[in-house]
Parts: sequence; C-alpha cells; structure tokens
Amino acid sequence: MILDKKETAEALPWLELIEAIDNIFLQQVNSPLRHHHTLKVPGEEDATLLLMPAWIEGTFSGVKIVNVFPGNNRHGLAGLTGHYLLSSAKTGQLLLQLDGSELTSRRTAAASALASRYLSRDDCNTMLMVGTGRMARYLIPAHLQVRPIEVVYVWGRSKESTDKLVYELRDEGVNAKACFKGDLQKIAQHVDLISCATMSTEPIIKGEWLQPGVHLDLVGSFTPKMRETDNTTMQICDLFVDTRCGALNETGDITIPISDGAISANDIVAELSELCSGKHKGRIQLVKPNEAITVFKSVGTSIEDLGAAILAKKNVG
Repeated sequence: MILDKKETAEALPWLELIEAIDNIFLQQVNSPLRHHHTLKVPGEEDATLLLMPAWIEGTFSGVKIVNVFPGNNRHGLAGLTGHYLLSSAKTGQLLLQLDGSELTSRRTAAASALASRYLSRDDCNTMLMVGTGRMARYLIPAHLQVRPIEVVYVWGRSKESTDKLVYELRDEGVNAKACFKGDLQKIAQHVDLISCATMSTEPIIKGEWLQPGVHLDLVGSFTPKMRETDNTTMQICDLFVDTRCGALNETGDITIPISDGAISANDIVAELSELCSGKHKGRIQLVKPNEAITVFKSVGTSIEDLGAAILAKKNVG
C-alpha cells in the first residue's frame, strides 16, 4: 500500500502520533547512524542520498530514503523528495510506503510536543512561534494538543509571511496574533512556551530574555553552523535533547557553545528516551520546577520515523 501526502497525514493524527513516539522510545530499537552518499549529476550540482534505517527485531523494519537534488530548482522541480518504506522484520516483505516529507514533518512536531508534555509547565497557555515556514504549521497544532494554549504569537522575518500564517491559524480557530519585529523581545519575555523553526545561523532568541518557568523548543538548527539561540541560554537552562548522539554532532545550538567553552556535553540533563521511560521525570524533577528554564533541542532520529510508520500501518489496516 502506498500513502500520498494527504493519506500519510490522515494516518498520523496528533494525539495518537505523540503517544506512538512516546511508546517507541520504550522499545529496543536498532537505529544506526544515517547513511550519507554524494551522487554526481551530469551538468548539475552534486546530489545527496540519505538513508535512515531503524528496526525492532522480529516485528518491523523501516528506512527513510531522502533525495536532495539542488539543481531541480532551476527546472521547477522540488529539490527534496522522500519516501518511507515499512517492512516486516520477520519476512522482509514490504508493508507500507509513506510520503517521507509529511512523515518527517509530523513526527518532528510530535516529538517537540511530547517533550513539552514533560518539560513545559502544566498551566502553559501562551506560545510564541518563531518562524513562519512549513514546520511552523506543524509545530503549532502539535503543541496545542498537550497544553492549554490560549494565544499563539507568530514572528517571522517577513510581515507578509507572518500575516499569512496568522490568518491561516485564525481560520482554523486558533487565537493567533502577529509579533512584529520590534516586539520579539517583549513577547519572548512574557510567554510560557517558545518554539523556533528557522534556518538561522545567528541567535534569534537571547538568553537574557528568558523568564523563569519558560520552555524553549528548538527545531530549526540541523547543521553545526546553524543556531537559534545563544550561549547564555544554554548556560542558564536545563537542557534536554532527542538523542545525545545527534545533538552533539549535528546542531550548532549545542556544538557552538561547547566549542566556545560555555557548556560541556555533561550539561545535557537527559534525552527523550530517558523522559519517556521515567528515568528522568522532566520538569518536576528539577530544582524549583516552576522557575526552571527548560530547553529541548531536536535534530530528529530514525526511531521517531519508525514509530510513526508503525502507527500509520495500524491505522490503515
């Protein structure tokens, strides 16, 4: 069975997906580092082939295949395409193919919402979304599933894109408000939850802005040169990640402050599997839970892909 983008989304409803990712981190999942290959394309820039496998012995195995072809933009084609193949780990038979881009976006947002359930305050009711791109449209509804958020502020570099997202959210019944460029600091200082999904290489959210009790969700930085917050944030926060291995190698939000000597790898309090298993109880285990500044940094993992694909298989039969 092959699911297109719409069908993949329908097979991964938010609450079920959040629970599925919580559950997959409790299981013994084999998740090797992703395979990264360069492909020569005649007359065009080199392309990249990414393979991200994960499996549970005797049950399911899966692999996400991502093709990045930069030259496609000149031909009116998408530069990135992805597919996810879920197979039986008993027979190797293919069970399901999903839209890789949709699966990735939804599981990424669900993982952030899951982390928020452990790390943000129970009474969290205001949110600032930094970024107006594709991921913002997934992160907002995901976070609304786990906390009683009453108002969502949206900040983007472009007024046009900010207003567009605000209008879309209002049409969906969300109490959304535009955060203008000059108001970013003021809004950041007063909300309970900040979620960032940008392509920034310079800090946008400053540690000096963060007030006691806030939770910061960092999604955008996925290379060592990208970052969305500064060294100060990492020094004053309780830091959590989806996986230590990924966070310590793939995101400038963590590698840069470590290289600057601002923090060390030991400052990571726990990873998502430890929160899901109860090994670390999240905010309630921290000193002065109501005042702690928590940060969750995600870079993504094939474990989450597998959990989402298994859920989709269950929902489509």
